[in-house]
Amino acid sequence: MHHEKHLKSSDTIRDIVIGMSDGLTVPFALAAGLSGAVNASGIVVTAGLAEIVAGSIAMGLGGYLAGKTEMDHYRSELKREYDEVERVPDQEKKEVMAIFAGFGLSGELQVQIADEMSKDKDKWVDFMMRYELGLEEPGTNAATKSAITIGLSYVAGGIIPLSPYFMISAASRALQYSCVIALICLFVFGYFKSKVTGQPVWRGAVKVAFTGAMAAGAAFVMARLIGGH
Repeated sequence: MHHEKHLKSSDTIRDIVIGMSDGLTVPFALAAGLSGAVNASGIVVTAGLAEIVAGSIAMGLGGYLAGKTEMDHYRSELKREYDEVERVPDQEKKEVMAIFAGFGLSGELQVQIADEMSKDKDKWVDFMMRYELGLEEPGTNAATKSAITIGLSYVAGGIIPLSPYFMISAASRALQYSCVIALICLFVFGYFKSKVTGQPVWRGAVKVAFTGAMAAGAAFVMARLIGGH
């Protein structure tokens, strides 16, 4: 039997990727930077937790506003389409025919399909939203779900590079473990992110790990320069 594999819940995966990638990278860079200026893990933990809380809220709010904007845009276009099928139905039929012309259907079939579709305004409008405008109706509470998913993913990602500082009092030593743990997680995260999105997995894994390493390294060097160490 033939089984087709398609990526589902792409919005949720997108939100996890957004939250986790920033959660792994930003607190890691912050911890590395602070470790270059102080040697007390308690300070790094306090600042890191504060950043994770603030970052998760900011990222979640950004996801919520993006989701609300998407919903508002969809509703605005939906209202406009209903108005157009009422005011200029002939023009809308021509647009339906033009879409099917792009699929290679004959002129006769185009007319028949447009006439049949115009009998049900709801399905007609839904077709135009999907195939003329390329818009899918956002799911129920999509904005809230997006905010929660991004926020929690950020927290989960942020705790990982910060975890050694909870157990090791010397920040410089904790940083060594943090680098190993964070880079491994960034590599694994990049691998699976590339896998689910159909990208070259090893290239994606190296790219994500390299980005995190560069951010942490830049923060560490800057803290050293400013601190005069």
